[in-house]
Amino acid sequence: MPLIHLDHAHGLATPDAFAIADDWAQAAQRDWGMTVQVSPDVQGAGGERSWQFRRSGADGTLRVTPDRFILDVRLGFLLGTYKDRIESQLIKNLQQYVSASFSPPSK
Repeated sequence: MPLIHLDHAHGLATPDAFAIADDWAQAAQRDWGMTVQVSPDVQGAGGERSWQFRRSGADGTLRVTPDRFILDVRLGFLLGTYKDRIESQLIKNLQQYVSASFSPPSK
């Protein structure tokens, strides 16, 4: 089974990082038909939280720590043939979410 592992530093306040992950989870449900479940904060880990997602042909976890987004995705046989393309789109998508959170306020 092809695996994708992304580890991206974010430099955000933990609540802002959680908000980005929530937005991503909503988009995954809406756009890709994913079923997403969020776990409660991990006690004693500085506010770490994870989102488990699943759909036919793909499943994984998005973990948010106080300083990182860690995404692990397992692709099924059919989606595995598009692994490189999916991985590059996930990287681009994550970078857009993070950079949008740093946008200057509108005047």
